[in-house]
Amino acid sequence: MTTAHTAHAGEAPYYYVPPDSVHPIRASLCMLATLVGAALWVNSYAIGPWLCLIGILSLFVVLYGWFGDAIRESEGGLNSQRIDHSYRWSMTWFIFSEVMFFSAFFGSLWYTREVTTPWLSTLDTQTLLWPGFSGAWPNQGPAGTIAPFQTVGPFWLPTINTALLLSSGVTLTIAHHALRAAHRSKAIFWLALTVILGFAFVACQAYEYHHAYTELNLRFTSGAYGALFYMLTGFHGFHVILGATMLTVIWLRLVRGHFTAEHHFGFEGAAWYWHFVDVVWLGLYIFVYWL
Repeated sequence: MTTAHTAHAGEAPYYYVPPDSVHPIRASLCMLATLVGAALWVNSYAIGPWLCLIGILSLFVVLYGWFGDAIRESEGGLNSQRIDHSYRWSMTWFIFSEVMFFSAFFGSLWYTREVTTPWLSTLDTQTLLWPGFSGAWPNQGPAGTIAPFQTVGPFWLPTINTALLLSSGVTLTIAHHALRAAHRSKAIFWLALTVILGFAFVACQAYEYHHAYTELNLRFTSGAYGALFYMLTGFHGFHVILGATMLTVIWLRLVRGHFTAEHHFGFEGAAWYWHFVDVVWLGLYIFVYWL
């Protein structure tokens, strides 16, 4: 009992190495099934959607067992301070990879808007290649190939979503401070509010997509603007769903008493990710909806 308590306190002198696990190969097979199913789906094979769905659901089952094992290792007192440092560095590099991921899409938006579009409008042959083409952003693309569409402005749904995400960052910070002060009931309340705000954002964005698709005729095929709009906002929405799901799991663990004021990196890692999602949205709000 003493050894387990010491390890749980982050003072164990060893680096815990978990035993052999079947989770990685299972996850790989699930992702393979998902990708094959998606490929068959876009090529109109009837089995494609079903195989893709089976792969996704199977992956969720595998991740549930995998994360469950990691939680049991932590609660069983097997994680030393070295493990804590490993988790922190792993989450840091993961978020860095996400920064580079979104940087690529923001770079595509900038390059298309500020470089290629003006350049194409200055070509001597542009009247022959694209009659009526101008360097304005957004544009309708090559004449006659893209259906007319309207852009999405900042009012009101994007502004409401900005308020929701910024508020969720505040409530998450309050929950974190409450946990560090050993006020578990207060932390549970404010973290629950954070999760509600996160899923409210997702609901508002779903409504925005419906409005853009049905009333503004803005599709993924609406030229460079439509493709970049849905890629940037869609991937961000996917990250919000992941972040809200992570925070939901953390909330359940918090209710079960898994975290203490001194040791709660699971909470901190999810909080880092959520604040990153907030920052990305501020970039989207400015460069996609305002400019």
